[in-house]
Amino acid sequence: MSFPPITHVAITVTDLARSTDFYSRLFGSDAVLDEDETTGGFHHTVFALDGGSLFGLHTHGEGQRTDAFDAKRTGLDHVAFACADRAALEQQASRLDELGIAHGGIVDAHYGSGVSFTDPDGIALEFFAPPG
Repeated sequence: MSFPPITHVAITVTDLARSTDFYSRLFGSDAVLDEDETTGGFHHTVFALDGGSLFGLHTHGEGQRTDAFDAKRTGLDHVAFACADRAALEQQASRLDELGIAHGGIVDAHYGSGVSFTDPDGIALEFFAPPG
């Protein structure tokens, strides 16, 4: 039996409008779902990514904690988006420049290359390409 792929990732954000704008620009598309649950203040916005994965943004109303994201805290470290090769990674790095999104440049390692950046809440994101 094979292990199933990831179907979606959902992150909690402090300002849904700000994050929706950021991810719309990053993904180059509008959300496919924007749903405000009337009970409990839960609201989510979802983007469809190539390959069938979904990426969701959540807010949780009055009970939501707003302390800053920290990759060293137990929980999410970062989300990485796949690039087929080094050329595709370079294109994504250039696109981040065009969008005015600060990043750490391409970093090469024996297991692949990546470009790290953060969203408006400081959530760590990366574009990653395999070695070669």
